[in-house]
Amino acid sequence: MTLSDKRILLIVGGGIAAYKALDLIRRLRERGARVRCVMTRAAQEFVTPLSVGALSADHVFTDLFDRQDEHDIGHIRLSREADLIVVAPATADLMAKMANGHADDLASTVLMATDKRVLIAPAMNPRMWSHPATRRNLETLKGDGVALVGPGRGEMAESGEVGDGRMAEPLEIVAAVEGMLDGRLKPLAGKRIVVTSGPTHEPIDPVRYIANRSSGKQGHAIAAALAALGADVHLVSGPVNISDPAGVGTVHVETARQMRDAVEALLPADAAIFVAAVADWRTADSAGEKIKKVKGEGPPALQMVENPDILATVGHHEKRPALVIGFAAETENLLANAQAKLDRKGADLIVANDVSHGSGIGPGGVMGGDRNRVRIVSRSGVEEWPEMAKGDVADKLAALVAERLSGRAGSGQ
Repeated sequence: MTLSDKRILLIVGGGIAAYKALDLIRRLRERGARVRCVMTRAAQEFVTPLSVGALSADHVFTDLFDRQDEHDIGHIRLSREADLIVVAPATADLMAKMANGHADDLASTVLMATDKRVLIAPAMNPRMWSHPATRRNLETLKGDGVALVGPGRGEMAESGEVGDGRMAEPLEIVAAVEGMLDGRLKPLAGKRIVVTSGPTHEPIDPVRYIANRSSGKQGHAIAAALAALGADVHLVSGPVNISDPAGVGTVHVETARQMRDAVEALLPADAAIFVAAVADWRTADSAGEKIKKVKGEGPPALQMVENPDILATVGHHEKRPALVIGFAAETENLLANAQAKLDRKGADLIVANDVSHGSGIGPGGVMGGDRNRVRIVSRSGVEEWPEMAKGDVADKLAALVAERLSGRAGSGQ
């Protein structure tokens, strides 16, 4: 019951993603939240007030000039009684109204009258999302303190449309709500942290690539845990099949060189944590067309070259963060290899884990699985952590980062 007795005012905008609002209501209520809903006129073209009211177990507000609802200036009451206002989906029209101070219906009037924090989950066609007017409105809303979750990238409702603009999934929005209403101390508030996650894909030709077996689950969990402690987190993610963490700025890349460039562009930072399984090598030249099999001939020879070492680059960078943490996924000689990596790459800590089939971590192992067992290697020794869920590893590591950056622990150098 992470949201026990928290009062959420959900404003449902008029887009096809409005159907996700139904699941969002359920997810919020099962965590203990009390949810009241405002629907725009356009939202009612996609889902009905009856459905929304049944799931929220409360009256649904739709009309600014409703005599019963407005007898006690209902739009002011709605705007002030909530702990948080969530706009999902936040359409281009709603964002424009918010950014420019319009108040011509119940939803926009509530948003103008509120003194509470606001979280928006944008949802629109990719061209609308990239339109200069939307970008200007977004920057205005950010400057006004409005929080953002999503949008994601993917297939749109319109046939053949793919791009940025998909509304964040309900559980992503719930995570963002939990983060905003978390009353715990934020020991990493004001700290800027860069995290890498996932694999890199190094192309051989347009359909083949070299990669490592990484799901991104551990790196994404670490980014989320750092954000929950108040950090300004910037995640550089290789190709993964999981959602971006809520409350985290995410840059998507494909190759090791793109990841290195993205990380360097995010410096300076207070800390950098390199969880990504970066491919050590790439082909010297990627073929422009698919390499075809030729009968009677063996496979083509691939000339390999070394990829940039991102951890070493940042560990010895002129803008080196105060805390640099690397990961070492090994199948043998775990501690010896991790210690060598620590010394060679200029890191403060190495998080070492055994990714061999004999690691004993579940049927799927560490790579792609949901559990992990790590050792924290520093110049002062080795700390062994028990096997736990990757989310718990992330929470524990985030707490360690907070200790290091606050000066309550030695540098380990």
